[in-house]
Formats: sequence, C-alpha cells, structure tokens
Amino acid sequence: MPENQEPAALSERDPMFEREKEKYERPIVSREYILQYLEEAGQPLTLDDFFAELEIGEEDQEALRRRLRAMERDGQLVRNRRGAYGIIEAMELIRGSVSAHPDGFGFLIPEAGGKDLFLSPREMRKVFHGDIILGRAVGEDRRGRIEGTVVRILERALKQIVGRYFADGGNHYVVPEDRRIPHEFGVVEGGELAPVHGQIVTLDITQYPDGRNMPQGSVVEILGEHMAPGMEVEIAVRNYGLPYQWSQAVLDEAARFSEVVPEDMKEGRRDLRDLPLVTIDGADAKDFDDAVFAEEIVGGFRLIVAIADVASYVQSGSALDKEAVARGNSVYFPRRVIPMLPEILSNGLCSLNPHVDRLCMLCEMEMNAAGEVQRFRFARGVMRSQRRFTYDEVAAILEGDEALRTQDAALVPHLEALHRLYQSFAGARERRGTIEFDSQETRIIYNDQLRIEKIVAVTRNVAHRIIEECMLAANVCAAQYFRIHDLPMLYRVHPEPSADKLEDLRRFLGELGVPLRLPERPRSADLAKIIEETRDRSDSSLIQTVILRSLSQAFYTVDTGMHFGLAFPAYTHFTSPIRRYPDLVVHRGIQALLDAGTQEPRWLAKKELQELGQHCSMTERRADEASREAVNWLKCEFMMDKIGETFTGIITGVTGFGLFVALREVYVEGLIHISTLGEDYFHFDAQHYRIIGDRSKETFQLGDAIEIRVMNVNLDDRKIDFERAVPEGQATGGKARRPRRSRKESS
Repeated sequence: MPENQEPAALSERDPMFEREKEKYERPIVSREYILQYLEEAGQPLTLDDFFAELEIGEEDQEALRRRLRAMERDGQLVRNRRGAYGIIEAMELIRGSVSAHPDGFGFLIPEAGGKDLFLSPREMRKVFHGDIILGRAVGEDRRGRIEGTVVRILERALKQIVGRYFADGGNHYVVPEDRRIPHEFGVVEGGELAPVHGQIVTLDITQYPDGRNMPQGSVVEILGEHMAPGMEVEIAVRNYGLPYQWSQAVLDEAARFSEVVPEDMKEGRRDLRDLPLVTIDGADAKDFDDAVFAEEIVGGFRLIVAIADVASYVQSGSALDKEAVARGNSVYFPRRVIPMLPEILSNGLCSLNPHVDRLCMLCEMEMNAAGEVQRFRFARGVMRSQRRFTYDEVAAILEGDEALRTQDAALVPHLEALHRLYQSFAGARERRGTIEFDSQETRIIYNDQLRIEKIVAVTRNVAHRIIEECMLAANVCAAQYFRIHDLPMLYRVHPEPSADKLEDLRRFLGELGVPLRLPERPRSADLAKIIEETRDRSDSSLIQTVILRSLSQAFYTVDTGMHFGLAFPAYTHFTSPIRRYPDLVVHRGIQALLDAGTQEPRWLAKKELQELGQHCSMTERRADEASREAVNWLKCEFMMDKIGETFTGIITGVTGFGLFVALREVYVEGLIHISTLGEDYFHFDAQHYRIIGDRSKETFQLGDAIEIRVMNVNLDDRKIDFERAVPEGQATGGKARRPRRSRKESS
C-alpha cells in the first residue's frame, strides 16, 4: 500500500466498485483501480504484493489473478522477468501494430501515434504483418531511424497462411504467397490432405515463430495448381483475410427471403411505381443500387434518387448484419465478386431490377437552374424500375441514336432532362472547385482459356458523369440531413493536404515556372485551377501526379469534416448500401429520423460509430489491396510471353532505385532499375522527382515518355522488370527470371 494511505474497504477505494457489484456476485477490484493503484505505487507489483496491499482474501485471489492476466493480454499491463505487473507507459513500452515490408524489415506503428519504430529483419523473424505487439526503442540505426525490439506479442494477426507446398525428400514445407511473411512453414504430417509438390495450399498455423524455431502448420485446404485460372483471386482472398464463406446462421437468415417483396412491407410507403425511374450502370453490372428520375420544373429541376432499401431486410444485430460488418464492403476482382450480402439480397431482393416491385429509400431534391439544391426530403418508397440502361446506351441516346431513341421514346425526355440537369451540376462543380484529374481506367478482356487476351482503356462518357453527379447530390443531402437534426453519423472525410506536403508542392511548382501561387491554406479550387491552367503544357501529367500525391487519404469518421477533393463542407455515403456498410448505417440513421415523430430514435453512440468508421476504412483499404494484388498477378502472367519486346511508356514513379513506367499500349507497369539506365552514374533527385546522369546530365523525370524493353517477369513477386530500349549494341541484356524458390529448393 502506498505510504501514508490508511486501509479502507474496497467499496470506498475503488471508484468502479458499484459497477463491479452489478456484474459479479463477489465483486473484485476493477481494472481502473488496478491501474490507479500501480501509478500511485510507482513500481511494478507482484501477485503477492496485490494480495497483501489490497487485502484480497484467499477466496478472491484466483479472480484477481485472472483479471491481471486479462489486462496483460489486452496490453494494459506487462509482466517483467520477476513476475511483477507494471504499467506499459511507465516501463517505456509502446503498443502498436507491425507493418512488414517484402524485403524483410518492418515497422512498429504506435497506437497512440508518434514516430514509427524500425524493426530489423532479425526482429521481424518473431512476428507477422498485422500482429499487435509491445515494443521498446533501443536506439538509432545508421540512417537515423529509431530502432525497436519486440518485447511481447499481444495478438497474432494470422491464423492461416496460403502458400506453395514443397516436398524435398523428407522435408515438407510451405513458402507463403504473401511476401511480407519472411518465413517458411514446416508442415505437420498426419492430416487427411495430401498435397502434391508445387500446389497452392492453405495452412492452419499450429506453431508461431520465436526468432529461433521454424513456424509450423497443418494443411487444411488444397487450392490447386500454381498457374490455374482464378488462382490469383483465391490467393489474394486468403492473403488479406477476406471473409468469403457464409456461416450457417447467415445462410439460414438469407433462406427466409425470396425475390418477391412481401405485400405487407409495401404498406405506408410512397408509391413511385408509375414514375419512370431507370437504372444506369455498366454492361457487366449484376446488382443495381440506384435509380434516377428528373424533370424540369419552374425555375430549375426536380430530381429523385431512389436507393435500394437494404435496411428493411438486414436488421441491426442479425447474423446477416454481423457478417456485413465483418466484410465492410463488397470486393471486386476480375471475373469474381466477394459480396457484402448473400446473392438473394445483393442480386435479387435488394437489387432494383427492371419491371419488379422493390423497396427503396428516396432522396427528392429541387434544384435551381444553377444546379444548387434548394430543398430536399427523404422518404421510404416502393418503386418499379422502367428500364435497365447501360452507360453506353444512354450516351448513344443523348448523341442521337435513332434506333434507341425510337425503342425508348417514352423515356427519352427524362434522359434529356437528366442531361440538362447534369450540365447545371457541371457548372456548380466548376464554381465549387472540384479537383478533376486526367486518369485512365482499364478493363481486362479474357480469352476462352480464362487468360488475359488484352487490356483496354475504358472511356468515361456523359452517362457516367450524369449518374456520378446525381449520387453526389444525394450524398450531400444525407450529410446535411444529419447535421440539421444533430444525429451522430459516419461521414466521408477527405482532409486538406498537410502543411509539409503543401510546402513541397509550392516549391516544386515554383521551380517548374507555374505562375499560379498557392495561399497558405489553399482550397480545392486553387489546385483545380492549377490543373486546368497547365492542362496544355508538356509536363501537365507530371504536375497532376505531384498534386495528387500531395492529397490526403479519405476515410470514415463520426466527426463532421470537409471533403477537400469534392469541395463539400460535409459528405457521406448514402447511395450503395448493397456493397458498402457505411451506406447501410446512413440508411438506418435516416429511418430513425423519419420515425422520430412516432417513437424516440434509438441510435449508436459516437464511440461506437467512430470504431465502426475505423473498421470500414480498414476493410476498404483491405479490399483495394487484395484487388490490386490479383490484377498485378494477371498482368505479370500476361507479360510473361512478351520478354524481349519493346514498348513506349510514361514514367509514373521515380525512386532511389529506379523508374516505374506504365506502358501505353498494354496498360501494365514495371520497373527500370537505376543500374540499367545507361553508361553513367545516375543520382536520384527526390525534390524534383527525377534521376540525373552524372556525366551526361541525362534526365528522367516523372511524366516523361520512354522506350523500354521487357527484361524479366516474376509472377511470385508480382513484379515486371524493364530496361531502357537503346540503339543496338548499347542495351543492357537480361533474361527471364524464374519464379522464386525456397532456400531449401535452391540448395
């Protein structure tokens, strides 16, 4: 007991005693009081110290022992070598997550913020990417990085790995496909499955690495041959831990639905079935979240955006809802989708398919002639889509395609009204100062063997832009709705660029001679003006790339904040509840407010929403990374028979080790290593995004065109190596690199 503290009953000392009394028949000392007591004690305490100083009777000692161990597992306490418990901060320990690099090193990312700790390859032998650990700073390395050591692993991120199975005599092991895992896994023999050398398998981890011993696992799934069609998706799904199987509870709940809306669910809703609402999507779309209708009224336009009413089917807390939270969003791969909701809902009952009744949430807006929303309201509705249009069909109709205009004569006036409304929106967008980059989307075309035949550019037409503007308008109205009614909600926030990035951008633009100046806190309109004013310059792609890289990443949060890129003071996601969980939360919030006149709205606390926003931001990034990995695999596979061929490309990245180049003809990116640029010493100029030759002064800069030759393709590492294509006799040669093998196989 701390000096000068008189003994007192636990009920008097522990501020959380009443809470513990409600939870337990025999209340024990709370976590809060344990932390407070340790802080007052000023030193770590053993179990016996706690028993004696807190006067814990023998009958309660086991309960306290379990509580201390739980606090240790949760990272609230740490136990030293003599078994004494101490406060993490007082012992100079840092709790955080491990971020691994494919080259073997990694970083400890502190949960409380602050500088990352560099973890050497030796330290990384103890942990996996994503593990929650306690670490300690131990000094600086030669590059000035704060170096850390792993003190304790609190939570393992991985329970399974996916990798390539090798059988080398009596040795059986798996090399992970995730290059951030620098371990080979010994295979525990005796399982029912018998993989063949070279196959891709899933391994349940039975023994984790400790820096000395090899991790181990048992084979629980044989995915197939390494180069089998679709293997890239199977690997990405497991590498990134994407939930892809439905539990029996989810299947049971989904089985209760049919594709027909029950009549009783249509009651009390606004009937829109006679309104010519239509969906406009891509030709390969399977689910239809949104339908639109517009007409001209006195002084402007009336727009209705109708969104599938998923919230009426997926109840909060249900098995379907819990699974949707875990997934966070649908994940789109080439040729495959991992949906957030089962198909009976995502492609059936919640999809606004043509000529069938569907429940919807509608946002009705009135705009003036300048495209500014004057009034809006939300309501529950029942609708019937009159037509499923593709973007190309709508664009053709607006361009005067007589056959389509005759076929859809009744709908053409409404499409033309949508087009005129879009033109008003476009004017408002320009006045607002929305940032627009000249980006290029691509689509993969497959042959009969499910291999890539070609990669083609996707051109956005006017129909894409019409739908985009309608959705933006509805999302902004939803954000305003919650601000008006002061209901906590998840917002989509895109912060303004950091001061450091803005300073770098100012310096860069000044050296390029861009006459426009950025104010101390620029608006999106300031950056949009620079993009527009420099669009005809030869270095416009360089300028746009540097501006893009100065921007922050968007995320979900409960705090209202601006969307810098779109130039909205508040923004949320309302229009895609089939494939994004935050949109489903927004729908529930709107329905709570619609019901507020008849019942007290029950809603989530800010803390719950904030945690949900962090989770959904994570699942969004996870989906993007998994999709990118699968596409990179396919692009590598596509380029394997093109080694030695030459292409024209654009430099999209400049680093200390070389140039990243995107090929114009095939839309694939690869690396030219700095050592293959030519007969000169080349140096990286980070400030100007370029590499310069020492003797020749030859310069390679972001946005420059360059001729390349394909040197190597490494499918396992998802990497393509280029060399600079120079006249005969000067080229540096190269040959195809074989897929990576394990060290045992190489020896």
